Amino acid sequence: MPKFVEHSRIMRILIVDDEPVALMALDHALRETGHEVDAVDNADDALRILKNGMHRLVISDWIMPGTDGLQLCRGIRQEELPGYVYFILVTSRDGTDSIVEGLSAGADEFLPKPIDPAELRARVRAAERVLSLETRDLAIFSMAKLAESRDPETGAHLDRVRGYARLLAEHIRRAGLDRHVDGEFLRLIYVTSPLHDIGKVGLPDSVLLKPGKLTSPEFEIMKTHTTIGARTLEAAERAFPGVGFLRMARDIAQHHHERFDGTGYPDGLVGDGIPLSGRIVALADVYDALTSKRVYKPAFAHEDARQMIFKESGQHFDPFLVEAFRDNEKQFLQIRSRTTASEPVVV
Repeated sequence: MPKFVEHSRIMRILIVDDEPVALMALDHALRETGHEVDAVDNADDALRILKNGMHRLVISDWIMPGTDGLQLCRGIRQEELPGYVYFILVTSRDGTDSIVEGLSAGADEFLPKPIDPAELRARVRAAERVLSLETRDLAIFSMAKLAESRDPETGAHLDRVRGYARLLAEHIRRAGLDRHVDGEFLRLIYVTSPLHDIGKVGLPDSVLLKPGKLTSPEFEIMKTHTTIGARTLEAAERAFPGVGFLRMARDIAQHHHERFDGTGYPDGLVGDGIPLSGRIVALADVYDALTSKRVYKPAFAHEDARQMIFKESGQHFDPFLVEAFRDNEKQFLQIRSRTTASEPVVV
């Protein structure tokens, strides 16, 4: 029977240390609190295990032969993992320089040696609180689904768009064209891209659900969903300054209808002046709209949609993203097939 049960839920924790005695002591202390523990004696095995998505908390010694704890932490932050991994660095080092070095590598918390069991439990509870914030991802997607629910014909649109968006972002990361496109960027664009049309909750049904072509005045109303969505997310950002996902969500909501040549809306931004997240979602959103049935049109075949996108390279779309689409067409089709239960894939 666990001696201490001071946490809200059982976690599966990965511990990393090349010293068997230290590993056993840490394992024992964590199991006493009721947690599940896996242990490895090197950083390379730890990184490989983390890719299965079973562990959300890592407690690692700093000093190890080969790849040390600091390098392990950097490796985790550079990977696209299924969820955020909270990283506690165990060290005998002290002083500001060591703390700055650890935090710069992406460590969330430190544990001094020798480890005090009470402090260990406190650090783990802090990790639980931070990780519980990922329920925001569910809340975000639920908000997006609420907006989408007003239009019953969009089907799995949100699921597909976020899959396409992450695929394009992955291509940018592999090409090394933007140092800001890392594992965290990939996770955020996957989470926030479903909010691109959140502003549609503010549109009248007569416009949003009209079964036919919009008049010019109606289209002007439709265009306001970008600014309505951006204002909503800006209000949340003011309440919670520095929250990265709100900033990206706002950029996507406001700018996913901008065009690379500056003829889009609402701000008429040009080229790289359009936030990268907005440029990515613009292509993902249009591809899905083209290949999906709507009240005003049938679904286009993939071949027809791809030709339309190629034709708009440098006009509607960022040319590099069009190339990324070209290089990943097979994966686009796989995402569409996987997220479309009842609609046939038209190739």
